[in-house]
Amino acid sequence: MNTLPLPSAGGIGQIMALREQIIQRSDLLRQIHATQGSASTQAQAALPVEPAGQGFADALETALQGVNAVQGRAELVTTAYQRGEVTDVAKVMLARQEAGIAFEATMQVRNKLLSAYQDIMRMGV
Repeated sequence: MNTLPLPSAGGIGQIMALREQIIQRSDLLRQIHATQGSASTQAQAALPVEPAGQGFADALETALQGVNAVQGRAELVTTAYQRGEVTDVAKVMLARQEAGIAFEATMQVRNKLLSAYQDIMRMGV
């Protein structure tokens, strides 16, 4: 039987950190858009620099893999409960809630990314 590794507490933390980073960048883009008279070099200097070795896409992919692992674990625990292998209902419900929260956080990040993309597309060149 193939078992998934237990998700680390950092999985949801990573998603929330990505969400916060997206919110900060969105706010920054709004500020830049509001002050169109400022020079482009000042706008570039205000953007945060990505850490070396891991870009935004890598961090997002890692977070999504973590959410997938949490959902897989919840499915395994639910299946085990249905078979009678797990008798602790609290454990099953906790796993299901954790998967639900991870998914909801992922949807919030997606919505913020989409909003930021739309804001960028509306900007004048």
